[in-house]
This record gives sequence, C-alpha cells and structure tokens, in this order.
Amino acid sequence: MTGQAVFQIDRADNVATALQALVPGTAAAHGDPIQPGVTVAEEIPAGHKLALRDIAPGGSIVKYGVVIGCATKAIKTGQWVHLHNMKSLYDARSSSLDAVTGAPTDTHYE
Repeated sequence: MTGQAVFQIDRADNVATALQALVPGTAAAHGDPIQPGVTVAEEIPAGHKLALRDIAPGGSIVKYGVVIGCATKAIKTGQWVHLHNMKSLYDARSSSLDAVTGAPTDTHYE
C-alpha cells in the first residue's frame, strides 16, 4: 500500500471517497469495504469519488447505500467520478457546473 486511502460508506456503494488527493496506484479501503484495497487509475482530488467497479452509461452512482446520480458516460474501475462523467439526481444544474471549480457554465456574465 502507498499510504493512500479511500472510504466506502456502505457495502452497496459503487464509489468510494478519496481521503486525500490520489495518484495512480493502490489505495487502502476503509469504512465498510467489499475488498481491502482498490486500484486508482488516475489522479483524484481529495474528497472526490472513485469508481469501485465499472459503471455503464446511464448506470446508477451509489453512495451512502442510495442512488445519488447516474453516469453520463462509461466509467471504469478506479476512475474519478465527478461532474465530467455523472449527473446528480438531486441537483438539476449539476451537469452544467465546471468539474474543477464548480462554477456554472450555463450562465454568461458580461
């Protein structure tokens, strides 16, 4: 293990939360994990989601044991799960927010 860690809240979750900024490699899984470690496929910011298994386009994003959103494109195991590849079921504007800054991209100011 590299000292990296993620937290799986519920065994039904298909995403885990990065406990610090992650880089490709292995991360220990804490909380209620199905397996003790996961492979990180790309850089993931602290506090963001990591896919614990492949998620097909339109597939459910499950966190806290409940569906919180759906995939807008295919997400592979170990990839960052965020606004660039999912949309929230609780926030209608989530798909129009910048993935890095969270700023709305559907509003233009002059």
